Amino acid sequence: MRFELFIAARYLRAKRRQAVVGVITAISVVGVAAGVASLIVALAITNGMRRDLQSRLLGSTAHVDLMRVAADGIRDWKPLLERMRKLPHVTAAAPGLYGQVLISRGPRSGGGLIKGVLPADERTVSDLLQSIKTGSAADLDQTSSAQLPIVLGSDLAETIGARVGDTVLVTSPQGELTPLGLIPKYQRYRLAGVFHSGFYQYDSSYAFLRLADAQKLFTEPDLISVISFKVDDLYHADKIAKEIEAAAGPGFQTTNWMGQNRELFRALELERIVTFIVIGLIVCVAALNILIALTMMVMEKTRDIAVLMSFGVRADQVRRIFLAQGLLISILGTALGLLVGYTAAILGGHYHFIQLSAEVYSIDYLPFAPRAIDGVIVSAVSLAVSLVATLYPSASAARVLPAEALRYE
Repeated sequence: MRFELFIAARYLRAKRRQAVVGVITAISVVGVAAGVASLIVALAITNGMRRDLQSRLLGSTAHVDLMRVAADGIRDWKPLLERMRKLPHVTAAAPGLYGQVLISRGPRSGGGLIKGVLPADERTVSDLLQSIKTGSAADLDQTSSAQLPIVLGSDLAETIGARVGDTVLVTSPQGELTPLGLIPKYQRYRLAGVFHSGFYQYDSSYAFLRLADAQKLFTEPDLISVISFKVDDLYHADKIAKEIEAAAGPGFQTTNWMGQNRELFRALELERIVTFIVIGLIVCVAALNILIALTMMVMEKTRDIAVLMSFGVRADQVRRIFLAQGLLISILGTALGLLVGYTAAILGGHYHFIQLSAEVYSIDYLPFAPRAIDGVIVSAVSLAVSLVATLYPSASAARVLPAEALRYE
């Protein structure tokens, strides 16, 4: 062990005449540990929120959507769909027909967004039909059945009090024109399944019908609203969307998951930066404790320093002793903080013991996603701040004059 590190370690272990120095040193270690642990947990939460929101969004929606600029939808869509499937970077494509409806069972009702789908194609671009909680979506695959099937989101089904096997009434505002005026059209469906994605936006409003049933409900025999795509590189979905739009021709426009959720992910990134800065102040406070502890240590060890220097220890060696002492405090606190922080984050990510309101946060539990790179960054910041805090007391120790310090001994 180097001489400076040996002396620094002895100073930390030795019994001091002034117990307050030892207390401040312990507080410094705990402060650094608390700051590091808080940063690790906070960054794990922001990473988890971003990861879960992104994965659920991508699981519930397509990477790219193609639609008409005009509001009349896409007609003669089958040749267009086959042509779009052959484009580079497109791995799957599915048609869909959207429409706002009122879904009711007895006196209870709720607004819903019907999506008419071809189930086999829809499963290639969205995971919603694969997240069935009760019942089954198999009836959607059948071209004919005794009762028309419908699949609802779990929160929507709870809102109207419907269970699998119940009959629900779907009322469309796009009704039929009669001599008495426009009459809303309604149709009864059997609830075949209930899906739960964990994403409130979909669980509270989405409902799936067979495409032919939806076209009949909306009185549109050969119309779709959108063609949804999965692409081979989701992080280049914006560029691929432009290629799809160009291939579709005039009168079409595209949207992609990055553009639709840009503000959400920008807010999460800003939250991550602000969290790092705010909680990082805890480490700065702990660094001030290190400065105070080392300053008091220099005052207490003035005679020891003078004796060491009279034996030939150089001023730069004395400086390194107190630098090493501050770094030992920081390393001990950082290691303890990393242990506590990662343990808490891993347990939180595994057991999901913190529940959230899905109506507010879009997800129903607090996710944790600890990353190794965050530990490296937090450790580097902690050690750097602590090193800055040791500069003044170590420089003061190096300026001790042996003759002055030992004059009255």
